[in-house]
Amino acid sequence: MNVFWFIPTHGDSRYLGTTDGARAATFDYFRQVAVAADTLGYEGVLLPTGRSCEDAWVVASSLISATKQLKFLVAIRPGLTTPALAARMAATFDRLSGGRLLINVVTGGDQAELEGDGVFSSHDERYAVTDEFLHIWRQILEASHRDESIDFEGKLLTSKGGRSLYPPVQRPYPPLWFGGSSPAAHAIATTHIDTYLTWGEPLEAVEKKIADIRRRAADQGRTIKFGIRLHVIVRETAAEAWAAADKLISKLDDDTIARAQTAFAKMDSEGQRRMAALHGGKRDKLEIAPNLWAGVGLVRGGAGTALVGDPEQVAARMKEYAELGIETFILSGYPHLEESYRFAELVFPLLPRKQREQIAGPLSGPFGEVVGNQYLPRASQS
Repeated sequence: MNVFWFIPTHGDSRYLGTTDGARAATFDYFRQVAVAADTLGYEGVLLPTGRSCEDAWVVASSLISATKQLKFLVAIRPGLTTPALAARMAATFDRLSGGRLLINVVTGGDQAELEGDGVFSSHDERYAVTDEFLHIWRQILEASHRDESIDFEGKLLTSKGGRSLYPPVQRPYPPLWFGGSSPAAHAIATTHIDTYLTWGEPLEAVEKKIADIRRRAADQGRTIKFGIRLHVIVRETAAEAWAAADKLISKLDDDTIARAQTAFAKMDSEGQRRMAALHGGKRDKLEIAPNLWAGVGLVRGGAGTALVGDPEQVAARMKEYAELGIETFILSGYPHLEESYRFAELVFPLLPRKQREQIAGPLSGPFGEVVGNQYLPRASQS
């Protein structure tokens, strides 16, 4: 089981939908979260993409030297850039970071945002562009290890003599990750993708997605890994965790929820539609499955569900997803700095994961505060 964390480049807060308890999206804060994730033993971090966020490539690049082992899951946006440029950017980042780049393929689902960026394609047209984009991107990076160029002529994209003079560290290229719930998205995943991501839906829905992807991949002689994107609210007791969930949306008014849901309804993303259907914009039935809470999705686009409970409950729900085939959990919590520590301290010991080697080497001091100025702290007797 691999566990990733999240860099909140669109801002962070203790209360959703208000400025109360909010934190600015600054480099110093991003660095704090990244260093915490690296030190605590998270395998990597996801950086979101879109006009509501600071640019993912710039932020991730700025964090390379602040971290040592942390991997960065960074988006490429077919239609917003050319595949050759995206390939060279990926190769450079992978080389400068020592092979710590993962690629998140994002086609986009917000029509208003896409049009503002100059993309006027329909939903299925965007996936057709993505298909040809990835053919070119993959071929260029594969050829870079042989110091060769490539030619590709598709219906929508063409490359003549495309090449990257500097190959990536990872062979044949940094792994491709991707999420999408429509048939067009599933077709892309099974043709190109190494790890398929789903948002946090109930087990039955996730199981159906995995089965479809596996069947399609098998038809092409491919094997795909799976990951899930979730928020998490874990406390020492279940009562404390549910109280924290209620507190997270306690300052959220109905007008803000309505405005957010109206905006989401205009998107052509099947995944966003499925997220919205889990709660219908209402607060009264937010626990949609055991320990799975849809409150975040009242105002946040994309991943809108959280695992809520005590450490044993959260670990148990994660293991249930793992039994379906989920290998990677990309988690986040509000505020992201404190919650990265809380989750690592409470849940990491309960998970079947390979513990990463301590970044700083053997500990030179005690765990915890020295007692009475002379005694080392020991494990609780309770």
